[in-house]
Amino acid sequence: MPEPTAAIPFRRAVVALSGHPNGMRLIRLVADVAKAHKAELIGVHVVEVDWSMPLDVDVAGRSEEIQQVLDLAEGTAEAAGVKLESVLLQARDVGAALVDEALEREADVLVVGLAYRTKFGGDFAIGRTIPYVLKNAPCAVWVVREPIQEENQ
Repeated sequence: MPEPTAAIPFRRAVVALSGHPNGMRLIRLVADVAKAHKAELIGVHVVEVDWSMPLDVDVAGRSEEIQQVLDLAEGTAEAAGVKLESVLLQARDVGAALVDEALEREADVLVVGLAYRTKFGGDFAIGRTIPYVLKNAPCAVWVVREPIQEENQ
């Protein structure tokens, strides 16, 4: 029986970039594993375009905030000793765009972050992107949830 390893090897990972503070923790985690296995990282930031707007409207290209998300992800990976290729997409649905990118890139793993949020009434809320990714991704999926902060308990 092979010995369990601390890290599961992969050769290519698609990492969802959101701009959430948990995102840098997620990049560092994936970069550490990628470095150990000389794997490729593709960071994908998806800007969701409302159905009332044409899909090709340039929502993302003019946003300084979005460029900061991409630059910060690249810098965080570089500090960990790994190159991260950043990709900016516009789509109607974030989950579908991430799954499509993982499929197109032949990723071994799709990594998504999860903020610790609660709905009105205090129930934990997972949103709609992660369930979609878990159901439809063609590869392994890593969900990295941020720690529960004191005020959330």
